[in-house]
Amino acid sequence: MAAELTAPELIAKHRPTLDQALEAIRTRAYWSPHPEHPKAYGEHGSLDAAAGKAAFDALLGTRLDLGQAGTDDWVGGEISPYGIELGVSYPHADLDVLLPAMKAGQPAWRDAGAEVRAVVCLEILKRISDRTHEFAHAVMHTSGQAFLMAFQAGGPHAQDRGLEAVAYAYAEQVRTPESAEWSKPQGKRDPLVLTKNFTPVPRGIGLVIGCNTFPTWNGYPGLFASLATGNAVLVKPHPRAVLPLALTVRIAREVLTEAGFAADLVALAAERPGEGIAKALATRPEIRIIDYTGSTSFGDWLEANARQAQVYTEKAGVNTVIVHSTDDYKGMLSNLAFSLSLYSGQMCTTPQNLLIPREGILTDQDPKTFDEVTADLARAVDGLLGDDARANALLGAIVNPDVKARLEAAAGLGEVALASREIGNPEFPGAVVRTPVIVKLDGAKPDAEAAYMSECFGPVSFAVALDSVTDAVELLRRTVREKGAMTVGAYTTDSEVERAIEEVCLEEAAQLSFNLTGGVFVNQTAAFSDFHGSGGNPAANAALCDGAFVANRFRVVEVRHQG
Repeated sequence: MAAELTAPELIAKHRPTLDQALEAIRTRAYWSPHPEHPKAYGEHGSLDAAAGKAAFDALLGTRLDLGQAGTDDWVGGEISPYGIELGVSYPHADLDVLLPAMKAGQPAWRDAGAEVRAVVCLEILKRISDRTHEFAHAVMHTSGQAFLMAFQAGGPHAQDRGLEAVAYAYAEQVRTPESAEWSKPQGKRDPLVLTKNFTPVPRGIGLVIGCNTFPTWNGYPGLFASLATGNAVLVKPHPRAVLPLALTVRIAREVLTEAGFAADLVALAAERPGEGIAKALATRPEIRIIDYTGSTSFGDWLEANARQAQVYTEKAGVNTVIVHSTDDYKGMLSNLAFSLSLYSGQMCTTPQNLLIPREGILTDQDPKTFDEVTADLARAVDGLLGDDARANALLGAIVNPDVKARLEAAAGLGEVALASREIGNPEFPGAVVRTPVIVKLDGAKPDAEAAYMSECFGPVSFAVALDSVTDAVELLRRTVREKGAMTVGAYTTDSEVERAIEEVCLEEAAQLSFNLTGGVFVNQTAAFSDFHGSGGNPAANAALCDGAFVANRFRVVEVRHQG
């Protein structure tokens, strides 16, 4: 069957976007082709709010047949953190059938070349973008994000990260020319002449192990980086967050088929309840690339045991903010309050430890003691979340019982500066919604260290009193070195303190933000400009997205011809 989407058509349609993405990663300036506002959708084939909600509702209780090879059963069981059963069932794969089928499609995909692969990926992303409203509901009801966050982070921001990966992948592949004429002079003799051809070849099948909290945002970089570099991709979603990635796989398979490639280049590996297929999949010889987001323990296991694969992990760290001084005390408190509250702290970038000198800080108002800073921050969070409707829109829902248990246990670790409270959600009475807790700890006491030197994922923060800012800087260094950090924040008006904090982050490879008091928050990053993680500390061995994230997903094979 002839391809419905020809390469020239796809290039004409998407090459301008690819070029803009390449320019954006070069300049690091703001750019996005994916609108953030829900009202921007509804034209040119995209679903508006009503159509997207209807499309999501139509999925509930259905079987999502992807038509992939080796389906031997149907599995499901997702329950929304908002309390509704999704009832969607997915294909369960016989891997001994599916993996060979995936591998069989790679030669034609490899031979298509970097540009064709890139524009096919951009067509996939365009179709996902057109259904952003549908995806928003799918992300909301698997992750517990509030709708607007699910719309933005699960939609345009995730799509941006996927496009960013495609741009980096393309740039790395075309760094080497397709061919070269080589002539070496031999004095009086005829020169040595060779024609050399260089082909990027895929490593093999890439495995994407999805996470519960950000299935698309964390899933798309690895998926599109591997696909754009010629690899087939097997997507293994988190059992509680299958739907957004299953929809992604379905769209990818449709586009690949229409472009004349094998649909099985992208496939889904859903699992039965309690089956736990990730370890078995990760060590299969066919799997040559792994992208993983999740717990440190399993990330460490993958790095140690999946020796046949190139493993990219985003694990966990202990994110830290040093509060030394500020010339905008109100803005600092407001910014921190939002950062601690967004999505109930269920982000790998949310600050956990707030390191504050025991004697207090200088501000544009009056000097503030440690107790005053913590009390004022507690009031700022209370003010932000005082209205239940606004609180629900910011907090979303607690994603799983483990987060709720950590939140409840945190109150027993020290003096509570801000107690967590329960909030009802009128639209979804089954949702578990809790405000953050802030616990004060004395950094000089050994028993406090067990708390602040461990990740407490969720809406839990520790205000740690230290003898000096020097102690805070040294604790920052030790925390990043031993536990890792996805983000570091600092507030200071002292240039020497700023230099000391920056030096620690440069030496320990941690991404740093200074004096955020407006609408940019330490736990948010922008594709094409900001790096998510650095790959240089224990929180992650890769950065989203840089050249290192894509370059080792393919190798260049040289074929030489004499004459």
